[in-house]
Amino acid sequence: MNPFSAAVDTQQRSLTATAEYLEKLPTLAEQVERVSDIEVGLTPNEVVYEENKLELLHYTPEMAGIDPETRQDVPILIVYALINKPYILDLQPDRSVVRRLLEAGFDVYLIDWGEPSRLDASLTLEDYVTRYTDNCVDVVRERSGQESINLLGYCMGGTMGVMYAALFPEKVRNLGLMAAGLCFDGTGGVLELWGEDEYYDAQQVSDTFGNVPAEFLDIGFALMDPVSNYVSKYLRLYDNVEDDEFVENFARMERWLDEGIDVAGETYREFIEDIYQDNKLARNEFHLGEEHVDLAAIEMPIVQVVGHYDHLIPPESSTEFNDLVPSDDVTTFDARTGHIGLSVSSSSHDELWPSVADWFAERSQPEADDEAGHDEAEHDETRHDSEAADETASTGSDAEVREAEPEEATEKPETDDEPAVGDEAPEETLDEEPEASEEAPTDDEDETSESTFSRGIGGDQLQSIRGIGPHYAEQLRGAGIDSVAALVEADAEALSEQVTPSAEQVQEWIDNATDHQSD
Repeated sequence: MNPFSAAVDTQQRSLTATAEYLEKLPTLAEQVERVSDIEVGLTPNEVVYEENKLELLHYTPEMAGIDPETRQDVPILIVYALINKPYILDLQPDRSVVRRLLEAGFDVYLIDWGEPSRLDASLTLEDYVTRYTDNCVDVVRERSGQESINLLGYCMGGTMGVMYAALFPEKVRNLGLMAAGLCFDGTGGVLELWGEDEYYDAQQVSDTFGNVPAEFLDIGFALMDPVSNYVSKYLRLYDNVEDDEFVENFARMERWLDEGIDVAGETYREFIEDIYQDNKLARNEFHLGEEHVDLAAIEMPIVQVVGHYDHLIPPESSTEFNDLVPSDDVTTFDARTGHIGLSVSSSSHDELWPSVADWFAERSQPEADDEAGHDEAEHDETRHDSEAADETASTGSDAEVREAEPEEATEKPETDDEPAVGDEAPEETLDEEPEASEEAPTDDEDETSESTFSRGIGGDQLQSIRGIGPHYAEQLRGAGIDSVAALVEADAEALSEQVTPSAEQVQEWIDNATDHQSD
């Protein structure tokens, strides 16, 4: 092409683009106005517990107007990350992890951590795991009348979920891990490189800021893929500005990305140094306070939900954990999407989350009641182990690996059906308005719930005490404590030297046992 023709061609394309822009300009203005107050987190819920900044949200199928085929007795508690707001799990009705679990018949609880103030800068992972999360778990256990519940942790929440399950295994029925960062020894992707101690000083960052600002984290995550996050996603918006559904999806995601949450400085330092840089959790060297987070205690069923194209938490950073725990019931769903796509892609909601809900349902069947006694309970446990062994045998490995691949998915991380919420968004730049609430239970209902809760499972006298499950009951019997009366007479300091929990927790058991006897 000669220079004159090239100049004319360039001018022609410029005029065409300008005309197109002018034609779309009124539509663009209308769309901006229409989505300025876009709503998110539409599933009705009620706040059932508050502590410091956190709120524990409770969702039921009834509140959401859902009539599931089967109602599950064991609820699911979602432990979200400390970064960004948790409504990414309830972005809109057709892309809501919360609703998929409700449709399967589960009561769903979700921890909304809120935003830390300057007074919270000294909060540690120990505070978040052994105090806040444990208190929320106990509320859910008491409200549901269940000795143990299902736990589902997302990203950083999954990491904290592992810590919690190791310290309180008797309270966790099944452990779900969603894009959880667990192993960082050449498997952690970009974040692992970003967190290397020779290049990055987390202590200096927390000393400088106190709480680490959300904007600091947002920019860091966005720069992992600057072309997508600063250019191409806006070009796609421009190309689809006349598509109302595309624009609404885009607006919801942008709102979530813009509403970042600061992170308590000390927690940030611990997470970067101990989890990312020193890989202490995977090496089984991590402690919360004086308590060893012993992975050997994680024997409950585990489901791993990973994103095949997740560049924040690559699948290997999650799945290598499967070989570090003694659980003989481990399932992995490898979905062909990215970190955020696990929550919001249409393919995840068509295939992945119904399958994950089925996994929880299969492992949340009612346990033997008190009247059945130990014989029936042991028989059920043996049968469960036999079925698990049969399932393992059929897969040919200890960990069953399933590929959640919807028909419309391709080998590319972006699909046509997710125009605004694909993996081009900043990954993990890490709420919901109650529309209806459950009536408060009457005093009689509260008493019934507490009575059911305090009886325990399987007729074990020690397990009738709040905070003592099968694991700790066995430890207590090994220490010569075989009845509630014996526990009441025990010395907390002396007994704590023979069991895993601290003297403070043992004293709490003794106090609960004393109250139990007086009742």
